[in-house]
Amino acid sequence: MRSPESPVLTIEGLIKDVGPLASLDGKMLRVVSGLSLFAERGQITALLGANGAGKTTTLECAQGLQKRTGGHIGLLGEDPDSAGAGLRSRVGVMLQDGGLPPSARPIPLLRHISGMYENPLPLEPLVERLGIDTFARTGVRRLSGGQKQRLSLAAALIGNPEVLFLDEPSAGLDPQSRQIVFELIAELRDAGMGIILTTHLMDDAQRLADYVYIIDAGRNVAEGTVAELLSHGHDAMDGITERTLYFDAPAGLDIAGALGSEVTVTESRAGSYSVSGTLTPQHLAKLTAWWAEKGIMPVSLRLEARSLEDVFLDISGRDIR
Repeated sequence: MRSPESPVLTIEGLIKDVGPLASLDGKMLRVVSGLSLFAERGQITALLGANGAGKTTTLECAQGLQKRTGGHIGLLGEDPDSAGAGLRSRVGVMLQDGGLPPSARPIPLLRHISGMYENPLPLEPLVERLGIDTFARTGVRRLSGGQKQRLSLAAALIGNPEVLFLDEPSAGLDPQSRQIVFELIAELRDAGMGIILTTHLMDDAQRLADYVYIIDAGRNVAEGTVAELLSHGHDAMDGITERTLYFDAPAGLDIAGALGSEVTVTESRAGSYSVSGTLTPQHLAKLTAWWAEKGIMPVSLRLEARSLEDVFLDISGRDIR
């Protein structure tokens, strides 16, 4: 585990019980059980987990929106359960459900929020950057999911916070909006802001995160940089990582016989193959030589590296919860 000198967020042994109505037998239900993490300035820290893993509950406890049952939380050096308005003014929060007043319109709402802070960000550049000016006359209740997400992000940023919490920040965003939001988040990180986000979208975390915690059933089950997690179960020092080669060719080929037992060959449907494992140039040379010998020309061919989603499924399991 990392030991940063001045983290924006420290969580040690967090416990959160809910109920008894949340439990069928009338007992308290433990949704976070001994979770610990650090988040640093100038970094994006991601919490990954399936729905119900405890990600959102953890962030809400970190923000003081829920009272923890046990453990320690330090947010910018203060306990969020007892801190006053001074701490709140240094923290930006983008909730998954938005929390926006349905009758408000975007610009007056942001102007109102801006007036609550001593040193807010300039309103117009933020509105323009997130494309809020394109739906400025539309009430919140009539906004699309992606528009609400962009407005929620602007509301979280307008106070010029030191630390930013983002709960599923790309939910509902179209590709153009997603690109804009990701670029802005990366710029804020580079400017020194500490950013903590939750997501169940592994591509988002792989693209954005500097450090990742994988959460399962309210516990830490793995952590590290994206590169460290991608080398999970492999010898990263030797540059070995798992890859998968996909190709389409005539059905029923004995690819496994050609490559041996070092890799896994699957024919997912007639003529659609995948070869996975710690593939080396020698494997590719052997496969192409075998194709040449048999007179086979693949219809399509692509090589993909092991992804964060692969790591997550290996660690957390592949069963539906």
